[in-house]
Formats: sequence, C-alpha cells, structure tokens
Amino acid sequence: MTQAAFFVLTALADEPRHGYGILREVEDLSDGAVQLRVGTLYGVLDRLTADELIVLDREEVQQGRLRRYYRLTDEGMRALDAEAERMAAGASAAKQRIAEGRKAGGTPPVTGPGLAGGLA
Repeated sequence: MTQAAFFVLTALADEPRHGYGILREVEDLSDGAVQLRVGTLYGVLDRLTADELIVLDREEVQQGRLRRYYRLTDEGMRALDAEAERMAAGASAAKQRIAEGRKAGGTPPVTGPGLAGGLA
C-alpha cells in the first residue's frame, strides 16, 4: 500500500469526507510530510474505489459546486488495520535493531547534519 493510500484510508476511518477535507486531513495526520495534489488525490481515490476499499457516500452541492464524500468499506477498514499492524511491526523491528546496534557499539546515532568523513 502506498503512503498516499494509507493516509487517505486513515483520513476516512472516522467519518466520510470530501476531496478537500481529505487533503487537509492527510496533511494533518502526516504532520505535513504528505501533501497530496488534487490530481494525485483523485488518482488514489479512483484506485481505492476500484479495489472496493472506499465508496462514494453522498454528493452535496455547496456554493454551486458538487462535493463528493467518500467513506471506507468494511474491506477498507480491514486493509487499513492490516497495514497499520504491518507498519507497527516493522517499526518495532527497526527500533529493536537500532537498540542492539547501539549496545554492540555499532554506528553512533546521528546528532545533526555533518560532513562525510568525520570532523573537520
């Protein structure tokens, strides 16, 4: 699952949202790390709809513009849950290896930007 798809599904986990609401929610959920463009968002929504992970919930006209609201399907919630579990397991394994590496005198932690090759 792509990072964009993961965050779109996460944005829809608690309630249906329209396109702009999804964009804002994805940015908030990712602390600004993921900023989808409109074209990218609708490509992701099309793929998730084709995979039956989301469905069109409703359409509303607001200020003369049509807003489509999307929601997760039961399969979408299961896919999101499975991906979150997979990511958590991967993060846990990485943390464990980092701790083991530090105990074994492995590469010291990076404390900030620097030059390759050591101190000047």
